[in-house]
Amino acid sequence: MVHVGSLLTLIGAVILLVGVLLLPTPKVSCVGTLPGDIEIKKDNYKIYIPIATSVVVSIVLSAILWIIRYFSKR
Repeated sequence: MVHVGSLLTLIGAVILLVGVLLLPTPKVSCVGTLPGDIEIKKDNYKIYIPIATSVVVSIVLSAILWIIRYFSKR
């Protein structure tokens, strides 16, 4: 069985690699702006609060983790 620390280190390394690969392309967005996201633009600043995007990402990750957990118990 894989130790939890090793698994977390691997997941962190994958996230780091994806982040480094996306640095040169700041305009790439997998999800985009959803209707529930809040965007406030003023003269000197811009505030973006991705509420709907966060909910969608949370649901997708929860489903993926539930599937992994379901099949790992078999």
